[in-house]
Amino acid sequence: MGQPPRVAVIGAGAAGLATLKALADAGVPAVAFETADTVGGLWVYGAPDSPAYRTLHLNTSRTRTQFADHPMPAHWPDYPHHTRVAGYLHDYARRFGLLDAVRLRHTVVGVTRGPDDRWTVRATGPDGVSEVTVAAVVVANGHNRVPRPPEPPPAGDSTAEQLHSHAYRGPDQLAGRRVLVVGGGNAAMDIAVDASHTARRTLLSLRRGVWVVPKHLLGRPSDTLNGALARRLPWRLRQRISQALLTATVGPPTRYGLPAPAHGLLQDHPTLSDALLSRLSHGAIEARPGIAAFHGAEVEFTDGRVDAVDLVVWCTGYRIEMPFLDPALLGAGPDTLPLYRHVFHLDAPGLAFVGLTQSTGAAFPLLEAQARLVAARLAGRYAPPAPAAQRAACRAELRAATARWGHRRPAMRVDFDTYLAQLGRELAAGARRAARDAA
Repeated sequence: MGQPPRVAVIGAGAAGLATLKALADAGVPAVAFETADTVGGLWVYGAPDSPAYRTLHLNTSRTRTQFADHPMPAHWPDYPHHTRVAGYLHDYARRFGLLDAVRLRHTVVGVTRGPDDRWTVRATGPDGVSEVTVAAVVVANGHNRVPRPPEPPPAGDSTAEQLHSHAYRGPDQLAGRRVLVVGGGNAAMDIAVDASHTARRTLLSLRRGVWVVPKHLLGRPSDTLNGALARRLPWRLRQRISQALLTATVGPPTRYGLPAPAHGLLQDHPTLSDALLSRLSHGAIEARPGIAAFHGAEVEFTDGRVDAVDLVVWCTGYRIEMPFLDPALLGAGPDTLPLYRHVFHLDAPGLAFVGLTQSTGAAFPLLEAQARLVAARLAGRYAPPAPAAQRAACRAELRAATARWGHRRPAMRVDFDTYLAQLGRELAAGARRAARDAA
């Protein structure tokens, strides 16, 4: 780097790389700290803390996932394999000259704010502990690294092997076994499908219903259909249209033995799978409700059925942990932290977050847009509104998110298309504010 860094970025996965790119474009020198020995984050199979497994593919389509600044090759399939995505991120870093700004094998262990509002970042690396003092810190370390056990845990004791999806690497771990997969997210569906081809028996347990969306509808990637509607219709109307289309195409989830969803489509992160419904309808996967209790080698479900299992795969998600930050900066926790436009800390100038959201769609375009907002602010080309207006906006967004998504991390929830458009408007409005302030 030609100049000392003004910004420290924590993480060099998709969020960290998008942030480095935006900062470089804005002429703001930065340094990134990455625990792994390469960039790419969770998409790097076998990297520390990566949840990637051999059969992992994108669950959002190529054209809706790619960075605007770096399109994925047009000849790629609609839903590329994880190795292609990892290579894509490395190509992105190489193309835009980001690799020199990344300190690999460096784990951030402390971030402290000084009385002058500057920040000191301390990291451990191959040569011991190093420190850098900067004007701003961008937290971009992702939130799929620390497995979350079932809460509350089922009653009783099980003699079956217990495995969290974070430790799942491939179908050979399931071969010949009586497998119980617990969860309704994308990883649960992928692992259940893998098990249905190699396990002795496959059970899929869901405490609550989910909408399972095929990856293609009407001959197109399914997320492109909702994207087309989003440019014209409010989400409630989109929900009715999309749900009617899904039900007419594949039927309701109860048709396959799955619980009925308590909420409508678009009120949770979509669960996409082409194979799950087929494997259920062929009996290769057997649906079960929630777990009532374990009894040694057997599991009892809430409908009274009892089955013997050898392996339980918990697909129960992740905790969000940022142990390097002062707990006072995180309030009740990162997943409840109010951030202006889901990016800027309300009380700590110079502290921003990229990627601390849960979207109804792809992640990369949102990361790119958040990073541009951060870079514009640090370059002096964007000014946020007054603190009172920021807090009011956070309260209004939390009310709307709770009304739509309930109490499952509403502070993090965003509608992909609506939020992407909002970030574009915010950048333009902040540029006008900055111009007025400079006049």
